[in-house]
Amino acid sequence: MTQPFRRGRVISRPEKQRRAGAPTPTPPHGSCPNLCPDRKQNPMPVLRLADACSRSHVSPTVDTADSVTSLQWWTPRFPSPAGLDLAARMFNPREGWGGAPGLRRDRDAEEGPRWRFVLSAGAFAIGAPDLARAERRYERAMQARQKTADALAAHLATHPTDAKGRMAARCDDCPTDPEPCREITSWSRKSRANMVRALCELDYRPLLNDRTRVPAMVTLTYPGDWLTVAPDGKAAKRHLQMFRKRFVKAWGHDVTGVWKLEFQERGAPHFHLLMVPPHGLSRIPGKKARLGSWVGAGKPFREWLSLVWADIVNHPDPEQRRRHERAGTGLDWSEGLRATDPKRVAVYFTKHGSFRKKEYQNCVPEAWQEPGKGPGRFWGYWVLQRVTVGVEVEHDDAVRAARLVRRWARAQGTTREVTVTRTKGGAIRSELAEVEGLAGAQTIAARTTRRRSVRRRVCRMKGGKGFVSVNNGEEFAIMLARALDVVARDVHEPGSPQMRLERLRAQRANQESVLQ
Repeated sequence: MTQPFRRGRVISRPEKQRRAGAPTPTPPHGSCPNLCPDRKQNPMPVLRLADACSRSHVSPTVDTADSVTSLQWWTPRFPSPAGLDLAARMFNPREGWGGAPGLRRDRDAEEGPRWRFVLSAGAFAIGAPDLARAERRYERAMQARQKTADALAAHLATHPTDAKGRMAARCDDCPTDPEPCREITSWSRKSRANMVRALCELDYRPLLNDRTRVPAMVTLTYPGDWLTVAPDGKAAKRHLQMFRKRFVKAWGHDVTGVWKLEFQERGAPHFHLLMVPPHGLSRIPGKKARLGSWVGAGKPFREWLSLVWADIVNHPDPEQRRRHERAGTGLDWSEGLRATDPKRVAVYFTKHGSFRKKEYQNCVPEAWQEPGKGPGRFWGYWVLQRVTVGVEVEHDDAVRAARLVRRWARAQGTTREVTVTRTKGGAIRSELAEVEGLAGAQTIAARTTRRRSVRRRVCRMKGGKGFVSVNNGEEFAIMLARALDVVARDVHEPGSPQMRLERLRAQRANQESVLQ
């Protein structure tokens, strides 16, 4: 006989079995003591890392069951830069700069570019820097700086100064600081490429040296009336630096990670930080500490983050302050667990998968587009260092490597969304500066031009220079070195096109010598 349904009450399975007369099953060893009749025979269960994170950071919108499951199977694959030296030795190196027999480095230095490979944990680059030209440019900059310092010293010697060596009053003939005239409206393409390469060249070992802590994505936003507290980019960067100082005082160590500046659709800025949140509670300051040091003292990281960021922004409106304290920060573990190698970190921060959809996040609001109010740098990193290994190679090896890398990148199938113009019937291009005649004007007016978005393949290593982001730079360099050996072996075979070309050149040189 089934039990009647009672509104507002859920009958558990052991209760159903007890009502039906069945014996109650004994809980297994190691289960929760609240469900066991005898706590002495069933000790407390052993907590895992995933259980600790899921219980200490409770959030119905961020820390879901999927994120905890991914935490249990999270295996970072950040390669160590220790093996880059071994990978660099596999290439055929070129003779050192100015190291030819009979030459001196300081007198007979070799001019012109020198091709080189740059290896890192998550990137492979090919370049051709001119070392002699760079050295002369550095010397000119040092000479100009020395002249400026001498002129300033002579000026200070003829004007009165105080005890600390500073000028007592500003003179009329002192040059004023130049006013800024550049307007920053968006995140430049060059800065994006520099960020991708920098994130791929970073050594992430300081970020992952503690096996009991996992990375997370921290978000710092601004209240609704954000222009009151962040009128320009300098104010926002000052808030970010204050957050770093507060973190050091509260947790005893510096923030290790990567930060990125973005903008919401309403124009408000916000920061994304890839870092490792600390465990436990924040420090309690001493009796002589400042009042701001007591904000968030003795709190876990999530609560400390909300209280401290709201105190740093310090909106004058109490209602805005209360709302900002409740929803001004975010701590997402699932996004942090996606950072398994340097390439994935760079791809996340560039929003590669949804480049067009989230392009508004890189557009500077109108209030910050005036000269002197720009956002400055859009990205940066703390504590981490870039580790690279370079090896100089011959020009032929550089060309072959660039071709191999270009084919490899094309095989990856990476595409980019671009905007193109389309004219029905074809665009008319006149040889004259202005269109003459009514017929020509009517013909051009009838051709309507439209713009549409298309997907295009990404071409890497244009001109034989550039870089590619990879999951493991050491393995990629070793495979490329083996491929170069195979190509060089095929080139130097007797029947190869390269050897035939060299024989033809030798025959032509002999014929010219005979004719002379």
